[in-house]
This record gives sequence, structure tokens and C-alpha cells, in this order.
Amino acid sequence: MIARPSIDRLDTARLVLRRPNGSDWPAARDFLTSTRAAGVGGPLTEAQAWRSFAAEIGHWDIRGYGMWAVTIRGDDRAVGLIGPWYPVDWPETEIGWMIWNDAVEGTGIASEAARAAIQHAYGALGWDTIVHYIAPDNDRSIRLAEKLGATHDVDARVPNPNKPCLVYRQPKPEVIL
Repeated sequence: MIARPSIDRLDTARLVLRRPNGSDWPAARDFLTSTRAAGVGGPLTEAQAWRSFAAEIGHWDIRGYGMWAVTIRGDDRAVGLIGPWYPVDWPETEIGWMIWNDAVEGTGIASEAARAAIQHAYGALGWDTIVHYIAPDNDRSIRLAEKLGATHDVDARVPNPNKPCLVYRQPKPEVIL
């Protein structure tokens, strides 16, 4: 997939999704080095967390889009990352998520941000498919994918065949809502 220009910011009713920056590093580090990051390969060392977060920022420069830092309107502190993600070794385009702050879990923030990201990917980016790669024991992410209307695709390829992963396929826009 060729890099396509994207927008650095999306606004929803309660949220501002903005391009991540260096000021988000402390919150990203705290999440990635904690047990909360188990669903995304953590906990990581601080050095691994730094490289992981740097990849998120670099994805924007390479692809022209990436995961947004999720902020609550009126507060620029990121509570997670949600959005389009397509590293060179991914078999399909993904809308991924990481909610860093457990205080926002259960508030609908993740689903609100993910819905905006899905609409953006199908619309502005012109994607024709979206998946969510989820660790098999990540019940919260599975519930979110299902809430978004995604279904488990047992035949889909996974990013790393040696690492267990569930693939949830997002319905196309005409099926959403």
C-alpha cells in the first residue's frame, strides 16, 4: 500500500484524536512497561517501549498516516493510541488500539475513537478492508472489536505465524451502523 496523505487530527463529540508527539512519551512508557501492555506484547523494557513508541511516530512519516493520540476534549494529555496501522510486515490494514489509562476504560472512549478511525480509513484513506489483530487472551479488545461490529475471521493471515493472534474483520461501511 502506497503512503497517502492523511489528516493529523480528528474530532468527535468528546475527543480530539491528534498525531502523537514526544510529549506523549511518559504516558506511553508507563503503559508499555506495565502489565497492562500484555495484549500488545508487553510489558516491555524502557528501551523496547521507546522503540515501540518511536515506531508509532515514524509510521506517520513513512505512511502519511498512523495511530492518533486519543485525548479528551479540553485536555491534551493522551490516554491511548487508536487508528490506522500498517507496518511493512502486516498482511492487512489494521485499525489498532491501546488504551493507556485504565481510568477511561468502560467510558466508551475507545469505541468512539475507533469508530472515527474506521470511518476515516474507509473514507479518506480509501481502504477496502480493515482488521484488528488481537492477542487471544485480550478479552477487552475482543469485546471492543465485537462492539464495533467486527467478526472473528479464522481464515485470515496473522502478522507473525509463531505468535498467537486472533483476527477480527471489520464490516465495510455499508454494513456499519
